[in-house]
Amino acid sequence: MHANLLIALYAFAGAAATGLVGAGVLRLIRRRSLTVSLAVVAAVGVVAMLAGTLAVAWAMFLSAHDLTVVTTVVAMAAVVSLATALLLGRWVVARSRELAVAARSFGDGGDFAVPDGPATAELAAVSRELAATSARLAESRERERALEASRRELVAWISHDLRTPLAGLRAMSEALEDGLAADPDRYLRQIRTEVERLNDMVGDLFELSRVHAGTLALTPTRISLYDLVGDALAGVDPLARAHGVRLVGDRVEPVPVEVDGKEMSRVLGNLLVNAIRRTPADGTVAIAAERSPEGVVLSVTDGCGGIPEEDLPRVFDTGWRGTHARTPPAGAGLGLAIVRGIVEAHQGRAGVRNIPGGCRFEVVLPAAAS
Repeated sequence: MHANLLIALYAFAGAAATGLVGAGVLRLIRRRSLTVSLAVVAAVGVVAMLAGTLAVAWAMFLSAHDLTVVTTVVAMAAVVSLATALLLGRWVVARSRELAVAARSFGDGGDFAVPDGPATAELAAVSRELAATSARLAESRERERALEASRRELVAWISHDLRTPLAGLRAMSEALEDGLAADPDRYLRQIRTEVERLNDMVGDLFELSRVHAGTLALTPTRISLYDLVGDALAGVDPLARAHGVRLVGDRVEPVPVEVDGKEMSRVLGNLLVNAIRRTPADGTVAIAAERSPEGVVLSVTDGCGGIPEEDLPRVFDTGWRGTHARTPPAGAGLGLAIVRGIVEAHQGRAGVRNIPGGCRFEVVLPAAAS
């Protein structure tokens, strides 16, 4: 028993010394190829066995013949181990290079394609993560392109809508200044109207900039939807009468919500104004509010005849108008973008879908705590 313990101690000492040397070598070559590291690991295993055997032989526990046999066996094992480690290293390095080449597509704006052929579990996991990242980057690039197109379109619309009234204001002011206006009071009323329209446009731009910048400060209070909808209907009633549109709000439940009253009134006002302008004379615009499993649903239904299916995803985009006409009352295409921004700031969502004869805008808000 004593002899066996000594053999174990000598063998451990020789192997441990080899392991320490191998660890030092691995630290020195940590920036080298994986093939070299695998070869060092294989060599450490074989040399550790040989070192332990030599230590035991030095302590006179092995005969010369036994030492020769063990050394020969270890040498053959070393050859096989090193060859296997080199083959494995070259295979892993080849798979790694293929992965690196595929990953370069990110920099070129392309999509990541998983390399063909088998790979280790770790490399396969990296490939899956890169593929998922590639998909997210593609979605991000698509959103960026859509946003840039929306911005260009908005600049075009705003430029036109500013140029037209400004030109009219200049012409009317010059006529008044030169005394050429046949009816100065009518010119003054028209100037006031155009200034108010420009002021509304600038207000929408400022509101949208706050929404996009994330600086929209909300002051939530507990409000009944019945009161909120009633105020919104009263505010747009003159516009509806001018367009010959009938307003209906008989499906409004007195549901409490925690919202910023001023901002939510703007949401309802924008939705109602948009619906009234798109509904032909003698048409109907209906607003409803009711509970649902998702929270509270506010809906505005109009008689616009429907929106083309390909345009539905763009309805709430900045600058979208749904028409090629660049004349009022199309507006600057900011109203629905503001609606979505304010609703999302309230942790809600806005959507639209077609119904027979028109479309239905829906705003889903979280229900107030009981």
